[in-house]
Amino acid sequence: MTRVSIVIPARHASSRFPGKPLQPLRGAGGKAKPLIRRSWEAAMQVRGATEVVVATDDARIAEAARGFGARVAMTPADCRNGTERCAAALGQLAAPDIVVNLQGDAPLTPPWFVEALIAAMLRSGAEAATPVLRCDAAAHRSFLEDRMAGRVGGTTAVFDRAMNALYFSKQVIPWTGRSFAPDERIPVFHHVGCYAYTPDALRRYAAWPEGELERCEGLEQLRFLENGARMLCVEVESRGRVFWELNNPADVERVERALAQAGIE
Repeated sequence: MTRVSIVIPARHASSRFPGKPLQPLRGAGGKAKPLIRRSWEAAMQVRGATEVVVATDDARIAEAARGFGARVAMTPADCRNGTERCAAALGQLAAPDIVVNLQGDAPLTPPWFVEALIAAMLRSGAEAATPVLRCDAAAHRSFLEDRMAGRVGGTTAVFDRAMNALYFSKQVIPWTGRSFAPDERIPVFHHVGCYAYTPDALRRYAAWPEGELERCEGLEQLRFLENGARMLCVEVESRGRVFWELNNPADVERVERALAQAGIE
């Protein structure tokens, strides 16, 4: 049986949103839960996961996570991103075949996104993979509105015909120069904040220096591409679920609205 460890990396320090993992978010019934709990509850819905672990260096996050029943792996404070934190937590996991990094700011991640990612890893033999979601007109418009307002929001991805990642950016790529009607097929893909890796790929990643593109964009996955490593993009379907990460304080209302729409308490 394939052993799958889902790791939720979480840090308190953030230039855009300090204390983000502890930000309360109201669900469909009006009850507020911290972001880290909502991300953990999303991970607990994934079928086939062997364990779900919160990886952090912060005592406040660790205390909150243990308070709602999560397993916690304490990791060094100098981890520069979630992938490094997952690598640092490897020795505290249950000997996984696949490690899933479910980013702590993505509580709207449906379980089928992660299940599709795991299935693609097993089917393809890839060492690293990540989901992508084709934008509808509303999501594409949200991307453009964020950029026009000077907000750094979600990430977009481009890939080749074999679904190998070519680039990820916080800009909206490919550039189209126009908006789209609701019934149009849009060539822009929202990168979902989730990754799957083999343990060996994680160890290699941690040994590589931070890349220039990674540093410029603030996107950890670019380190794989800068070192010539393959990252498989796995297209997933929304099935009517709104997906958005909590990137900025302005996203709180947007995420709460999506939680209510999905009926998530």
